[in-house]
Amino acid sequence: MCEIMTNNQMIAVTSRKLCTRPFLEQTERAAKRHPKAIMLREKDLPEETYEGLAEEVFTLCRKYGIELIIHNFPAVAERLGVKTLHLPLAELRKFQEEKRVGEQGMKLGCSVHSPSEAREAQQLGAAYLTAGHIYATSCKPGIPPRGLDFLREVCQSVIIPVYAIGGIGLEDGRLEEVMAAGAKGACIMSDFMRV
Repeated sequence: MCEIMTNNQMIAVTSRKLCTRPFLEQTERAAKRHPKAIMLREKDLPEETYEGLAEEVFTLCRKYGIELIIHNFPAVAERLGVKTLHLPLAELRKFQEEKRVGEQGMKLGCSVHSPSEAREAQQLGAAYLTAGHIYATSCKPGIPPRGLDFLREVCQSVIIPVYAIGGIGLEDGRLEEVMAAGAKGACIMSDFMRV
């Protein structure tokens, strides 16, 4: 019931290392849940390998009518015709300095970890932000979560949508908590990679 009501507020974030099945099979299972988008994170891959995987995931996204978000590879997004690119703040700064003609009009997202970073990312042209990590997560062992007060501050510091990330599951009630704190929705990795 939860995913039907709130799936448009969820961004599925991939991680090959968390999959309990072959990656593309698992990604298709996530796509069948109809999240707002699939963010192909896979930041450990070299660009050429990432691009091959992105082509396959883009095919799945089109099949299910879901947006694909390319993570950290502007040239891959440009070559494949993917319109949304997610970057860490340092890379967003560099991207805006070096932007080529073909990359004009690309929708940009940015990962932020403070209200000041959120404001800077917005000024640099980000259309949305991810802020985290909000709850304790096995992806960041031993690092304390920033919590809902942090999320509230980030959301209040910008006018663009903010998606919470970190320790949020498909049906644990945390999506509702982060939205009550001002987030547009949440990025979910572990549950989508095991669904």
